[in-house]
Amino acid sequence: MKDVKAPTSHSYREYLIESLKDPEEAAGYIGAILEEKGPEPALLRNAIRNVIEARIRMNALSESAKEHHEKLDKMLTESGGSEIYSLVELLEALGFQLEITVADIELSAESESTTFVESELSPEPANLVNKKVANSRLHHKI
Repeated sequence: MKDVKAPTSHSYREYLIESLKDPEEAAGYIGAILEEKGPEPALLRNAIRNVIEARIRMNALSESAKEHHEKLDKMLTESGGSEIYSLVELLEALGFQLEITVADIELSAESESTTFVESELSPEPANLVNKKVANSRLHHKI
């Protein structure tokens, strides 16, 4: 019989974060948690943190998104996410469904954060580059 090494939780987490760099994957990941019948606020908070970490690693987290995440994380911590799950339940009772999809908009250079600090979500450095500098170099070449 062939020896098979099971992946460690660290390698799974790395795989998960890498997969969440794909916006469709990230949308499906958050959507699946919101579809669960039993509210899981801790799971929702963790899922959002994982998506945020994936965006940080891609240098694609706007300052606005960072601020909204901090507010939402605080709300989920204090209330247990009851507001979000109440909204989902109300929509279902009305015959609607909350759906998480990828927006058809691109972030402008002005809305992107120009400075990032080491992620508090991961023990690893974010190793991020200032996107505005990279974008300005592209404009000069054209």
